[in-house]
Amino acid sequence: MGRPRAFDEDEAVRAAVKLFGSRAYDGVSVDDLVTHLGVHRNSLYKTFGSKRGLYLVALRRHLADDVRPLADALAGAPDAATALRLITSADLGLLLLAAVERAAADDEVAAEVATALGTVDRAVADALGVPAELAAALTAAALGILLRGDPDGVGTALSRRLDPLA
Repeated sequence: MGRPRAFDEDEAVRAAVKLFGSRAYDGVSVDDLVTHLGVHRNSLYKTFGSKRGLYLVALRRHLADDVRPLADALAGAPDAATALRLITSADLGLLLLAAVERAAADDEVAAEVATALGTVDRAVADALGVPAELAAALTAAALGILLRGDPDGVGTALSRRLDPLA
């Protein structure tokens, strides 16, 4: 009979979301995971199969806990400036890192990222009553603002220009 699990899987996944969201997949070693999650190496492998397995669970958790609520909030956005503010104030670190680092090398990550971005794009399009292409452009601009690291300055300047879309 095996030993009972000595860690809270939910807490470990939440910690992995934060770790992968701040340092990316390639920036996190298994030793980092063991240290930051408080999980023994064998338990990590037994529960998640691999670092990639944990990464996929963490990415899906991030999409469910952070991106889905963002899409729900975007559904009520009265104008493009509000939609932009909602996106640029959301915690999307893991989604962004997954898009730029892992999606090109991992089809499963690419599919998760594409689904998440599509969900955000549709929420923007539906809320603003704009074509899908314009919603995708707004989402891309907002994510670019996050990547620049200046959501307030750049976002405010762009929001002023978005008034005609209201």
